[in-house]
Amino acid sequence: MSILDARGLKKAFGPQVLCDDVSLTLEEGERVGLVGKNGCGKSTLAKMLAEVEPHDGGSIAKRRGARVGYLAQSPELDPTRSAWDEACAGLSRWNEAKRAYDEATQALESRTFEGEPSGDKRTEALLHTQSDALARIEHLGGWEPQHRVRALLEHLGVREPLRALGTMSGGEQRRVALARLLVEEPDLAILDEPTNHLDADTIEWLEAYLIETYTGAVLFVTHDRYFLDRIVTRTWELERGKLHVYDGGFEEYLVAKAERAEHAAREEQNRQNFLKKELDWLRRTPAARTGKQKARIQRAEDALSVRGPERERKVELSMETSRTGKTILDLKGLGVTVGEGAEARTLIASLDLALTKGERIGIVGANGSGKTTLLRAVLGQLAASPGVAVRGQIVVGQNTKVAYLDQARSGLDPDKSIVDNVAPGQSHVDFAGSRMDVRSYLERFLFDTWQQRQPVGSLSGGERARALVARMLLTPASLLVLDEPTNDLDVATLGSLEEMLVELDGTALVVTHDRWFLDRVATAILAFEGDGRVVRYGGNYSTYRKLKAEAEQRAKDEREAAMTKASKPASTTASAPSKPAADPKKKGLTYGERIELESIMDRIEAAEARVAETEAALADPELFAKRGHEVPQRTKDADEAKRALETIMARWEELESKKG
Repeated sequence: MSILDARGLKKAFGPQVLCDDVSLTLEEGERVGLVGKNGCGKSTLAKMLAEVEPHDGGSIAKRRGARVGYLAQSPELDPTRSAWDEACAGLSRWNEAKRAYDEATQALESRTFEGEPSGDKRTEALLHTQSDALARIEHLGGWEPQHRVRALLEHLGVREPLRALGTMSGGEQRRVALARLLVEEPDLAILDEPTNHLDADTIEWLEAYLIETYTGAVLFVTHDRYFLDRIVTRTWELERGKLHVYDGGFEEYLVAKAERAEHAAREEQNRQNFLKKELDWLRRTPAARTGKQKARIQRAEDALSVRGPERERKVELSMETSRTGKTILDLKGLGVTVGEGAEARTLIASLDLALTKGERIGIVGANGSGKTTLLRAVLGQLAASPGVAVRGQIVVGQNTKVAYLDQARSGLDPDKSIVDNVAPGQSHVDFAGSRMDVRSYLERFLFDTWQQRQPVGSLSGGERARALVARMLLTPASLLVLDEPTNDLDVATLGSLEEMLVELDGTALVVTHDRWFLDRVATAILAFEGDGRVVRYGGNYSTYRKLKAEAEQRAKDEREAAMTKASKPASTTASAPSKPAADPKKKGLTYGERIELESIMDRIEAAEARVAETEAALADPELFAKRGHEVPQRTKDADEAKRALETIMARWEELESKKG
């Protein structure tokens, strides 16, 4: 059964047509992903369906009584309200059910007190109202729904629910708005970039919640490819004002889109062959035409009037790297603490990190754990920050030139045009070893000539991000420092950015929650694991998750083994009457064990060297870039080396204990 139907939607801004006769249907319980290039109109279509922006033509019909919730990219919230009050505002249906229950209960008690007959129609109606309200209360979380509100805020990383929204960052406000929508549970939730400002663990929690718990239909505008692949049941693509519908998630969409492009190319080739044949015939045929000939001419004219498929435009990214010395970036014992006294919090306890040419380090961790702070420390931006203590050494190579893209996308003047922001006062730019016209350069970033004079303030979030990337790439650099570069970028631009980084003869530090991006780009992961602990893992994101899960399982097994050992009575053997007491002469090491203990340090050193060797192989920048097929075996080798070392260490501890 459909929740929402749209027919013949039209929308345009000046010469740009965003929706041209778009029709769609959203069914109960389905999860639809809406994709398309930046600026194509995805957010505008979402706003029209949520009825927060008017359309120029067509109609939108909702099922009677259906409730539609909308999460904007930048929600407008009351700055004086607390996060808790904002999230609890989503309990309107629960409050309504509770009010109906209380009113019915009070009326029944009053009738009983006044001696009204228990079987009359009025009493039966009140009992029915009370029962219906009770069922709704149970369905909406029981008698204490605040527990659910608190849990959702906690899962979404809102740690201080009593804080005023006006004191929170834009990302924190978005998480509060998302919590309110999930508390409300509308029949249709329209979410515009829901994964922006969420860390990877929270995104994975949201995926599970929407699949296993949320019962309403959901429409996502998102570029998170793993999210699309794991969540959606259908994918919509908005392209040049038209909506194309595909079954399945992101992988199915890619396959079906390629097949559609192939089919269109075949049709165009057939049309061109037909036109060539007909034109040859027209040139050979005399001027006099029969009826059949005129019909043939008409068919040729009709084929000629057909508009062929437009060439798929792609952002063309490349960067000129500058020469580097032996040292690119070297962190020695880096520590960062924020706050003072009892309020002090250690973000980084002690971090040693030496970057080598070609490494691409992905930085992950919970929101607020210190990822951006690490980048700011590397850039020397923390020296004058009040309440921030930095210790250790940060050595930036003498020839290291840094290009920085910050999370806030700062540095663009919203009142100036794209061209004046990217290359102010210039008619030509030097790019990738050649000199070109500014207009041609911006066209590589999909900014048409008519668009280049638009004020930046009128652009979508993704278009502003593209403008910043265009400006950044004009300066040669040997170290790219990117803070959430994937936010707002469309799938095609993300692909181009990934290709550029993989092919780049340089080094990169990248903070991002985009797991697909990290799997394609990262040669190592730097994980913020809480309490100032920052751990480096060789490999991409999937390898990191595997290694981390194995480490957590080993730690769990060791704790359980220690608890089991501690729970056994110490005197079990000595107190058993059927067994004689242990012979003192049997204590200590045997001759063979003494020989084993004397040589075990050499075995430990060899095992440690093997671990270091396998980890270095995994950290090789060229492994993931050029020899991806070797990754599973390299990972297996590293795991086996670590297990071998752990076995030898356990044996050493056993022998030392026996010796003592």
